[in-house]
Amino acid sequence: MTMHQGLIDQSAKFKKRVASADIAEYKTVSRGQLVVGFPIDEGVLDFQDLYDVGIVSPAYGIWDLKQAVAVDRNYLKRFLRSPRAMAYYKARLRGSTARRRSLPSDVFLALEVPMAPIEEQRRIAAILDRADELRDKHRRAVTRMSETARAIFLEMFSSHAGRTATVDEIALQAKGSIRTGPFGSQLLHSEFTNEGVAVLGLDNVVGNEFTWGERRFITAAKYQTLRRYTVKPGDVLVSIMGTCGRCVVVPNDVGNAINTKHICAITLDPDVAVPEFVRAAFLWHPMSRQHLAQRTKGSIMDGLNMGIIKEMPLPLPERTIQREFVARLKTAAGLSITLGRSENELDELFASLQSRAFSGQL
Repeated sequence: MTMHQGLIDQSAKFKKRVASADIAEYKTVSRGQLVVGFPIDEGVLDFQDLYDVGIVSPAYGIWDLKQAVAVDRNYLKRFLRSPRAMAYYKARLRGSTARRRSLPSDVFLALEVPMAPIEEQRRIAAILDRADELRDKHRRAVTRMSETARAIFLEMFSSHAGRTATVDEIALQAKGSIRTGPFGSQLLHSEFTNEGVAVLGLDNVVGNEFTWGERRFITAAKYQTLRRYTVKPGDVLVSIMGTCGRCVVVPNDVGNAINTKHICAITLDPDVAVPEFVRAAFLWHPMSRQHLAQRTKGSIMDGLNMGIIKEMPLPLPERTIQREFVARLKTAAGLSITLGRSENELDELFASLQSRAFSGQL
């Protein structure tokens, strides 16, 4: 069960079997039956119209229509997924675990459905289908835009036959230009404060875009003892523990900050390499990715270290070409922001259309 596509084959979403080996407790669902998943207040429900018969998780609810000839299934599904219905579910959910809260069957059945003649139901459903189809096309466009940065990088550099270099060679030729954060007793959790000099960790890099996760700080006095771990705007940060190889560029407005021992910070030679280009190589260049994968494979706990990072090879085109890549990246990012805003607007318009549809105004 998926939020946007409803019921789909397991193989369409997963590359491996996720159903239990013992399916004795799974529920049989026939064509035309309504399957209700969870969280129901996010509209996770659908009619089974894929096969004459199938099986679904034993956790799902299955319902029959008493008067199938009087109800258009698509109309009913649209209503059951509407903001009006979801507000009803949300106000009546039972349980304490957020995404496992359930709606009692009698409460679900008590939901009043605005009925209309069958032809009117079909007309309304057709209008909503068309609007949702346009919204889905836009959603796919947003998804494709999110993959554009990688596509641009591979188009420009995957078959690069020019100069290559290691990270050590493109780093600023100064002591501490490649560094991890303070270890052990140098920085204790008990020394974190609510304000002061920021401490950057895994949560700031995990999405491959710099974000402020959990905010941690140290005092100005403590910072004076850890100044050699200072992170500067334009530094490249790489995660070396947990999900290794995540990579971001430190933004200009970071302020005073240091990194933890789980992060390797790289200060680049500005005459040689552009930070956004180096980040992209860490994430997408086949040669670089292969190096990182081979050096961590077989470890008791996959992890990177400064030695592995320093030796990582990457293409090194002229800075003018690197800057051209960054310019194309910024253009694509601007389009993504525009598409994201319009996606929100389309969602609001669709919610308004649903409201009108189920209040007799469409």
